[in-house]
Amino acid sequence: MRVSIHDRDALLAVSPTALSAYARIIGWKRHDTYRAHSDIYIGEDLPEIIIPRTERLGDYASVVAELIEMFAQVGHQDETVVYRSLVTVDRDIVRMRIGEKQDGTVKLSRGMDLIEGAHDMILAAACSISAPKAVYRAGANRSATDLLDGIRLGQTDQGSFVVTLLTPVVPPPVPLLFPDHSDQDVPIERRLMVRLLEALIAVRLATERAVSGDGRAFREAVERGVSANLCEALVRMIGSLSTLDIGISWAQSRPITVPQNTVCFGGNDAPILREAARSFRQHEPRPDVRLHGYVRLLTRGESEEHGMIRLKTLIENKQQSVKAFLGRSDYEKAVQAHRDKALVILSGDLECVGQRWQLLNPNLDGVLYDTD
Repeated sequence: MRVSIHDRDALLAVSPTALSAYARIIGWKRHDTYRAHSDIYIGEDLPEIIIPRTERLGDYASVVAELIEMFAQVGHQDETVVYRSLVTVDRDIVRMRIGEKQDGTVKLSRGMDLIEGAHDMILAAACSISAPKAVYRAGANRSATDLLDGIRLGQTDQGSFVVTLLTPVVPPPVPLLFPDHSDQDVPIERRLMVRLLEALIAVRLATERAVSGDGRAFREAVERGVSANLCEALVRMIGSLSTLDIGISWAQSRPITVPQNTVCFGGNDAPILREAARSFRQHEPRPDVRLHGYVRLLTRGESEEHGMIRLKTLIENKQQSVKAFLGRSDYEKAVQAHRDKALVILSGDLECVGQRWQLLNPNLDGVLYDTD
């Protein structure tokens, strides 16, 4: 039974880049321009076709439908098969395949964990593109969250449970008048996927090194995109699964060759990744923390503007002493709070060095007096 694509929104999802890339794969070549916004393509033993260079044409959906019909006839394929190829030919694709059930199903809760973990995994990779760090405030990175807005959830493959993610359209290479061959020449959509693959390979190797007792493995992998956020995302995705394979295939409109496209994880990796994430967070400053406690120690030199205090407060349900250096005004408020045995509220970035806690960039947000 022949199936034709008539849904206008579905047809508009096919980009001009995808149409031209697919045509070249089959054997067509660009021959000449046609009017202002289209090109003529010809090929040996192939009919002449016209492919638009922009989707901002009034009859664009109709043109796409006609081209899909032509591609299907030439390739002796169903139009739905051609359509699925067209919507992915100009996008990098992430496929997460799990080995759980032979019938290709998983529990609803596990499926949700896989999808939400995949979101956090790609967000962690996006955060690490410009400035690799061990811990991110992922939601505060606007450029990373904006980049994820273009990620699409694709169809699953037959015969297994696979979560498919499609990146935004990856632009084809464009000759530059003054090329410098820097990383900036690569579109951000492709840089994200390259970074994700690099980080996954690095976390896989770090996990294996940690098993052999290498305590520096994860710390040395931070520069390649490994972070607490990435480790936690993988832990959520792995859960109780026996295997999790994460593979990336590259847009045919901008092909590249890399030594490895798939990274494999298993259930035994989850405890190691969980511990790595905990260690990262323990040793990295925790941003924008608010602490409530009592001042136990005050120190300031006669000629110094800043003074040091120690605040007795709860951290992870344990009483801890936190050192903070306050400016003149906040220090004087802390002195008065100490005299009045009042509760103070401090905010800043909490850091643990060894067994000692310190609040970086501290601010005294308030003093609470006992009204009884």
